[in-house]
Amino acid sequence: MNNIMALFAFVVLLGFLGILLWHVPRLDLIGVVGVTVVLAGWDLISSLRKRG
Repeated sequence: MNNIMALFAFVVLLGFLGILLWHVPRLDLIGVVGVTVVLAGWDLISSLRKRG
């Protein structure tokens, strides 16, 4: 159940950041969002590996 909630939270984060980029298409914001997604994805994968 925790894995499902973690994946759901990541999808919600991606949705929020996608809407943000849709309304504010700036190059510097795209870079910040890209770094944020990479770091959040890395954290998600590392936490899922520990439990599995």
